[in-house]
Amino acid sequence: MAGQDEVRLAQRGILPGFWHLWLANAAWLLTSALLTPPIFSIVRRYPINKQVFFRRVSGYVLGGIPFLIVSILTRWIILPPYDVLTQQFGARSFQSLLANAYLFGNQLWDYLVTIVAAHAYGYFARVRNQELERAELERELAASELQALKSQLHPHFLFNTLQGISALIDRDRARAKEMVLRLSALLRTALQDTNSDLVTLDEELKFVEDYLDIEKMRLAERLEIRWNIQPNTRQLLVPQMVLQPVVQNAIVHGIACCREGGWLEITSRSTEATMLLSIENSVGGKDRPGLGLGLHNTRSRLRHLYGDEGTLSFEIKDQIARTTLLLPALVSRNLEPAEHGDGRRV
Repeated sequence: MAGQDEVRLAQRGILPGFWHLWLANAAWLLTSALLTPPIFSIVRRYPINKQVFFRRVSGYVLGGIPFLIVSILTRWIILPPYDVLTQQFGARSFQSLLANAYLFGNQLWDYLVTIVAAHAYGYFARVRNQELERAELERELAASELQALKSQLHPHFLFNTLQGISALIDRDRARAKEMVLRLSALLRTALQDTNSDLVTLDEELKFVEDYLDIEKMRLAERLEIRWNIQPNTRQLLVPQMVLQPVVQNAIVHGIACCREGGWLEITSRSTEATMLLSIENSVGGKDRPGLGLGLHNTRSRLRHLYGDEGTLSFEIKDQIARTTLLLPALVSRNLEPAEHGDGRRV
């Protein structure tokens, strides 16, 4: 701005000092800078909205008058009047105070720009806060659904397991004791607190395997389990307890209700960007297969954790039920590769 004034005045034959012009313009800018925070504060407290649109707009229009007065006084206090002809600063006087009012258009323009900027800042700040609140709400909802899922191992499973234990007590106490210990360990794992919604697929498979061991003790030869786990998927991250409700749904609706039993196959494979988990099972008996509360919670959790990137689909074709989970391929960088055990899941 000082350079602009110097060029403009030079065309009129006036050669003012550049640094004097720099100080004069700096005084105007400093005045605007000092008055900006109070205006932002006022706008934050009294924003323009639909309910009070005309009243607030009228108030800000009338507010230009006190802004102009304060701006003139502030500029007069910051810097004495400057005479471009003599290239000297003069003494402050009432006349120099009135001289500052000659540029009222520039000062009112500054006022308008500041009002608009304050409202724009307030709007984007509210949008940002709403996004943060929505994200926090979704995170808490996903966490609460996980806790609900942990606290509701399906009653069918608990009741049937307890009935199986009761039946074994008289004829095979050792097996009944082992079943109680496995159930205790499984419940302890399901109900324990964790700081993360995500675990490695290897950990999730270990939990599902413990669950299936109990179902295997209960259903014996009626339950055939097949594992088709791609080794490079074991350290990918999945939501905690994402498979157990799906597996439980397959057993309750597809296998346990059939006198001859059936089979269950768990598959995992991945590409560079996605991981696919598939649970297939035979369908038999009179029980009507369907999506229960556990699967509904699972689908909801995937939506909250991954948005559109995590999906759950369910279909029945040729007496085979298939539940497919498609997740982003997230790699755990803080965990060492886990041991594969006896290889039953390979």
